[in-house]
Amino acid sequence: MTDKIFAKEAWLETLQGLTDGYKVFVPVKDGDFHVFRLLEKGTRPDFGYQNTRLSPKGLVYPQSERMFEYSLDEKDPESNILKEDPKDYSPQAVVGIRPCDAHAFQIVKRNFDNPEYRDPWWVQHFESTTLVGLGCNEPCATCFCTAMGGGPFEEKGLDVLLYDLGETYLARGLTDKGEDFLNKAEGGKPADKEDLQSAADLSSKAAEGMPEPRNVDPIREKAINDLFDAPFWEDVAFACLNCGTCTFLCPTCWCFDIQDEVQGKQGDRIRNWDSCMFPLFTLHGSGHNPRDKKFQRVRQRFMHKLKYYVDKYDDGFQCSGCGRCVAFCPVNIDIREVLSLMNNDG
Repeated sequence: MTDKIFAKEAWLETLQGLTDGYKVFVPVKDGDFHVFRLLEKGTRPDFGYQNTRLSPKGLVYPQSERMFEYSLDEKDPESNILKEDPKDYSPQAVVGIRPCDAHAFQIVKRNFDNPEYRDPWWVQHFESTTLVGLGCNEPCATCFCTAMGGGPFEEKGLDVLLYDLGETYLARGLTDKGEDFLNKAEGGKPADKEDLQSAADLSSKAAEGMPEPRNVDPIREKAINDLFDAPFWEDVAFACLNCGTCTFLCPTCWCFDIQDEVQGKQGDRIRNWDSCMFPLFTLHGSGHNPRDKKFQRVRQRFMHKLKYYVDKYDDGFQCSGCGRCVAFCPVNIDIREVLSLMNNDG
């Protein structure tokens, strides 16, 4: 495991030197919020950010992705034949991703890459991506990553972890991809014992005051029907607008819809993010909708993340504790409070 020190004043130059081998994405301030953008000439990264509003899952799993293209021109010898749309799987590095978002990729991976099914596009995008994490010196008040099995400096799912030591970054290689990234990064020097101790102290301080890990046993031991029919769902859903903000900001939501878009005689088959909070999500062709009521859709979201996932995978919740849904819900619905209700039967 390699530990290297990089001076902050030279860090941007170091990253720019990596752009020949990687598409490098960095956090950039955009208005009142931060987003991950491709590092190009003139890009000004901001590694002093707390977290992006939209999770970086879109760099592996685009919000809209062309799957196939086809022609409807009968004069075309390949008319009505679906052809896979070209994809770019060149190496990319997401530099400054928070540990909660890296943990989220591991949660989502169980859906897109498992013994029964492998989504070829998600898998190839993910395997070509190097995740360079940035530990959280000062977690937000809405963060609860420790409760979901992570932490401000959690290494799980990362290839490199950065520690902000003030004037320098300590970069720790965690995987072969991470070691390769650090070997190509110029300008660093080996970390000494003082640097390593500072990093350890920083990690310990950041974890102070964070929530204790949540035990999944109370949820696991409850019968699905008991939670499904619990009396508190109407109250939880009362204020909900079904706007879908929580699902679109969530790094662990994976639902999608597939649509054909045709212009003239050319067509595209496109995969788009979808949301269980939308009434159309479960609308059948017959016109029947098994979740036509708001509380049913709210219940589905929380049951999926906090019960169905727990029962199926027996490995934590379908949540990394990033806190986006807590911070940006326009009516202040809090997943932490819902989990407490589910644990305590309301």
